[in-house]
Order: sequence, then structure tokens, then C-alpha cells
Amino acid sequence: MMRGSCLCGAVSFEVEGTLDYPPEACHCSQCRKQTSHVFVGVNVRRKALVVHGGDRVTWYPSSEKVRRGFCSVCGSALFWNPSIEGYEFISIAMGAFEPPTGVRLGKHTFVGDKGDYYEIDDGLPQSQSY
Repeated sequence: MMRGSCLCGAVSFEVEGTLDYPPEACHCSQCRKQTSHVFVGVNVRRKALVVHGGDRVTWYPSSEKVRRGFCSVCGSALFWNPSIEGYEFISIAMGAFEPPTGVRLGKHTFVGDKGDYYEIDDGLPQSQSY
């Protein structure tokens, strides 16, 4: 069982089992503006996720296909939630998990949109989109 929470603890979550997919660092302008740098999230199956304090999650529709969930008390970015019919995954912010997570960053996405104040030089795969 993997566990995590927002900064203030008003929202917590549990993921059944282990994290089966490597996290991805998204460098798009929306993720950078939401987090003040990049959003590193990991996809988990929706049916494996239990959220406590879900009434304190505020959802922001950042596009026609995605909404972003954050704690309404402390503002912690927590979820990236595609609204694609039949899509069985939701992405959870890696920084919200309690260690140890047992995973390592797998790739960088939307690198063409990254900020001009840093370089990506860790040797991981990079893509212009997903």
C-alpha cells in the first residue's frame, strides 16, 4: 500500500499495491505555472486509489480533456485527471507520496515548452508531447 497527502494533511490518499509505472516530469507551461517548476506525476489505476478528504479537493479544468486537483486548504497540487472516457488512470504528484516510493523518474515530456532557467541533463528519454 502506498500512502500520501497534501502539505496540511486535509487530503490524504492510498494506492493499493505498488507503483507499477515510472513517474514522468512534465515541462509544459500549465504544469510549470501550477507547480512553479515541473509536475512529476505517476499514473495509477483509478480503481486502486482511495482519497480521504476528497471534499477538500478542488478541481480546476485546465483544458477540455484534463482537470487538475489540489487541496483547497493548503493549495498542494495533487492530481492530474484526464476526462477521456474509459481512461483508467489518474496521475498523482510524486511529491505527495510518503517515502519510500520504490520508483525512479522515467522520462520528461513537453520538453520544448520547458522553462529557460534550467537544463535537462539526466540522460532520461525526452519527448515533445506524451
